[in-house]
Amino acid sequence: QVQLVESGGGLVQAGGSLRLSCAASERISVFNLMGWYRQAPGKQRELVARILSDGATNYADSGKGRFTISRDHAANTVDLQMNSLKSEDTAVYYCTAVSDVSRVRTVYWGQGTQVTVSS
Repeated sequence: QVQLVESGGGLVQAGGSLRLSCAASERISVFNLMGWYRQAPGKQRELVARILSDGATNYADSGKGRFTISRDHAANTVDLQMNSLKSEDTAVYYCTAVSDVSRVRTVYWGQGTQVTVSS
């Protein structure tokens, strides 16, 4: 069973930075994509950023220019660097990974890490 473990969340003032890290129990090269979602209280879970197997990246409009997703194959981690944080970035951030094996898609989720931005 694939495990994804997030770290790096915490409390930060508006304008500050945080770096989230997601450690996978498998080689991240087996995943078609990995990414970060977030869920604020009372809201649906939404995409923050993702990185595809070919290295292409996608960002939600809310994070463009402020967030950067990256991966480290040697460490089997995917990180999310978040700069210029705003109060509206407050949410639980989840790491996700998707694999497609024999036409069967499996989506894995981490337990989440809380990010709180104080204004």
